[in-house]
Amino acid sequence: MYQPYPQDTQLPETRRLPAPASVLNAVKVMYIGAAASILGIVIDILTVGATKRAIERRSHHLSASQINSSQHVTGTVLFALATVDTLGGLSAPIAGAVKIWAILVWLVGLTAIVFLWRRSSTEFFRATPQ
Repeated sequence: MYQPYPQDTQLPETRRLPAPASVLNAVKVMYIGAAASILGIVIDILTVGATKRAIERRSHHLSASQINSSQHVTGTVLFALATVDTLGGLSAPIAGAVKIWAILVWLVGLTAIVFLWRRSSTEFFRATPQ
């Protein structure tokens, strides 16, 4: 038996309950975290020279080349951690655009690491005057 398709194409109105205080607070904390992350990046960029000088003052036994080399290795270790994090995130149930963005950011990090490990970069860090 044939039943005609309903003529009324209006969907019933659904009412969303107001978000509880815990959800609103979580959103506020997430915004604070995002702002703190951005501020941290800015501070890191602005103080990279001062950080290097502080390392030099506290590590008198290290040459400038060794200090640069330790920064070089540290970047690689952080990239390895970022790789593990990215791989874990790809299996998470998140939007495809987020996964694509994570891969793009990872590729930028990979490119930086490849440049840092090139012979010319290594020679530059070794040749830094003490």
